[in-house]
Amino acid sequence: MKYAIVESGGKQYKAVEGETIAVDRLPVNPGDEVKLEHVLLVADGDQFSVGTPFVNGIEALASVVEHFRGDKVLAFRYSPKKRIRVHRGHRAEYTRLMIESIGRTGETKKRTKAEKMPVETRTAEVQTEADDLVKIEGIGPKVAEALTAAGIVTFAQLAESSVEDVQKIMTEAGLKMMKPEGWIEQAKLAAAGDWKGFEKLQAKLIGGRKVEPAGKK
Repeated sequence: MKYAIVESGGKQYKAVEGETIAVDRLPVNPGDEVKLEHVLLVADGDQFSVGTPFVNGIEALASVVEHFRGDKVLAFRYSPKKRIRVHRGHRAEYTRLMIESIGRTGETKKRTKAEKMPVETRTAEVQTEADDLVKIEGIGPKVAEALTAAGIVTFAQLAESSVEDVQKIMTEAGLKMMKPEGWIEQAKLAAAGDWKGFEKLQAKLIGGRKVEPAGKK
């Protein structure tokens, strides 16, 4: 097995001929060819070449398979005395590369169809993973469980639901005195990625309900 340790975007990856690697997103299009010229080590059977820091005259030729987004990373900060609730979400952007060949600069070439191994394909970039609905002010574990059982597992799905439908789900689950209006309003902001607006709205809520100004009924 021939492989190399390559550098891309300041990170190191093990590139194996005929296999794929996922690197930080590159400004290329699917189907393009990319030459990874920062090679730190090359291994071909029992022979090894180690660079200082790079191996001179060696490159890895790769073809762009797709761009995709990584798993969602969430950060949450809560200060009860100041009523501060800060939510941040992020999904890193990646590029999947097929390593065609590793060799001397200018001599690398794409693998033939017979040489290529099947590549695991990803589904279209449509969000199917569940969001943490408990981040919605007023939704606790029991409410989230009831929504999930009804097929509402993302902020977008909750945002598209009507107050009547959500209220019906709560009633059937035996959960009373629920006010889903505020949940849906929050979900619309969360689904749109408007976390500043989300935090601003939550500052006006207690238990998912808007707080009436002092002196008003």
